[in-house]
Amino acid sequence: MTIFRQGITAAANGLPVISRAVVRGDTVYLCGVTPDPVGDVKAQTRQVLERIDRLLAGAGSDKSRLLTAQVWLADMRLFADHNAVWNEWVDRENPPVRACVGAALYRPDILVEIMVTAAR
Repeated sequence: MTIFRQGITAAANGLPVISRAVVRGDTVYLCGVTPDPVGDVKAQTRQVLERIDRLLAGAGSDKSRLLTAQVWLADMRLFADHNAVWNEWVDRENPPVRACVGAALYRPDILVEIMVTAAR
């Protein structure tokens, strides 16, 4: 089965070489998507979700085909504000299964990271 990789990153500033998206068969796997480190969790969540939309489109999918989502928040007190944006964005007829945990993210000014898997 063919594997397609989209957006392979270069190693820089201690970050790993990764594919932003991998397509194998009818499944799209996205890396953990982070925002630019500006704004509150709502602004950062919007930016991450916009990036997810673009990556999914580039891989031949969209948010209505999400299977799973993993969310990491820098502080679980941000849960409600993050969910307010998530709930505006997610396809309510086809929501993915989702987990959300508090985590120390790779930069203190990054408040959210989201990784998804989708069908094509």
